[in-house]
Amino acid sequence: MKMDGSAPGFRDGCKFAGRWFGGMRWTGVLLLLAAGQCASGAPAERPKPPNILVIMSDEHNASVLRCYGNPIVRTPNLDRLAARGVVFENCYCNSPLCVPSRQSFTTGKYISRIGAWNNHCRAPADSPSLPRVLQAAGYETFLCGKMHYDAACRYGFTETGGNMNRSQMTGLGRRRPADELQSAPGYSDRFQDFRTGEASGPMKHDQAVTAGAREFLRQRQPGGKPFFLLVGYLAPHFPLIVPEPYWAQYRGKVPLPEIPEGFLAGLPLNYQHLRVGFHYENVPPELVRKGRELYYGLTEWMDAEVGKVLKALAASAAASNTVVIYTADHGENMGEHGLWWKNCVYDSAARVPLIVSWPERWPGGQRRAGVCSLVDVVQTIADLGGARTPADWNGNSLAPVLANGGAPWKDRAVSEYYAHHVASGYAMIRAGQYKYVYHAAPDARHPAQRELYDLQVDPGEFRNLALHPEQKARVEQLHAALVREIGEDPEVTEQRCRRDIAQGYGVATRGQKKRRAAE
Repeated sequence: MKMDGSAPGFRDGCKFAGRWFGGMRWTGVLLLLAAGQCASGAPAERPKPPNILVIMSDEHNASVLRCYGNPIVRTPNLDRLAARGVVFENCYCNSPLCVPSRQSFTTGKYISRIGAWNNHCRAPADSPSLPRVLQAAGYETFLCGKMHYDAACRYGFTETGGNMNRSQMTGLGRRRPADELQSAPGYSDRFQDFRTGEASGPMKHDQAVTAGAREFLRQRQPGGKPFFLLVGYLAPHFPLIVPEPYWAQYRGKVPLPEIPEGFLAGLPLNYQHLRVGFHYENVPPELVRKGRELYYGLTEWMDAEVGKVLKALAASAAASNTVVIYTADHGENMGEHGLWWKNCVYDSAARVPLIVSWPERWPGGQRRAGVCSLVDVVQTIADLGGARTPADWNGNSLAPVLANGGAPWKDRAVSEYYAHHVASGYAMIRAGQYKYVYHAAPDARHPAQRELYDLQVDPGEFRNLALHPEQKARVEQLHAALVREIGEDPEVTEQRCRRDIAQGYGVATRGQKKRRAAE
């Protein structure tokens, strides 16, 4: 079976694993039915489509989960979900930033193909979207919580639990001058929110999300159309504020990040800009440690909220026929590589948890090591719902891999960053054990930079092999693969992005107009 998106044309449903029809792709669920008809000589009865519940947290580092091998953090609810499902060990977001990642998930395309450059960007309101293709397949589609959408865009979702998407997207952005690397004393005010507390904006938001999701599931009656419900949490995104008991159990137990001597001086130019632009280059070690401990605590707090939703599902009429998918829009650096928040394509920021659970179809407790990304999850959801996706969408359905861990798979993922606090945009491709990153040239005086890591021997991503002569052919191969996957060279993408973010949508806020005038 070809898993690279190059399915052959349709001739006979008994012979081919994919077909193209009217610019749309029949999915694996329907093809399996076609195969059943060929074998028996009679039409196969289509099984009832499952309900689909996606729980998407914000800024969850995949390594901070017990089911991903972390012996310190306590995440019992997600661990139980993993025990009943399939854990994907190497899933990547398609951009390590909130809005671009969620816009990509909504529209099934890489961010450079929809102009989702930064947190002020949006795809057109009438874009083909995951909820819309599921609606065409007979689903009702609901959103409970934050997806960082423009106030005027819902992409086919009906909101439940309240209006939590009120942004005004302007499309504007900027680049930092390549030589603007002067450090200032102190560090960002964000670190003042490394503390305990009974309430915060994200906690209040997420409690409302949990209440809305539980009420939705309680009221859902058997029969009728299947549903697709996306539950969007903000935790464990900063501010790292959490009730004191959640911090207390991690005090003194979370180690400081490993940063080899001299490593920070050799960071790519863009990552040096992240350190200066976000103003976290002077964070003292004791604050780094406290932030990491609080992050663990906030992750456990979020796990408890997820547990309430899963308990409500188990008690609902939908319990026996619902696929549950847990993932995140991106990770969190937690001081690794001298970085905080997200914005880079090290695994701490670009790798995300992915758990898919449907015990009625796939036995639990399984793991998959192949590389995939969130656009593959989008195709999987459409596949499970019997929906047809546009032929120009990215990604491939993971349904064959869910059914059989030995099924052929492309073992590839792409992630892009063209947002703030950098001198130029960059794009990453992970192929098997290797990760390649291309940083576009910021200007005529600063050339492009490249990174290459062998994650099998260097999982910490400390040894950049891109300039090693013996890796020249591999670098060229991976760059060509990256260009093929995205559809253009990252240098072209960067120039297109610069034009777009300079122009915007013509709806700049007063503060943004003021900042642009000062630049």
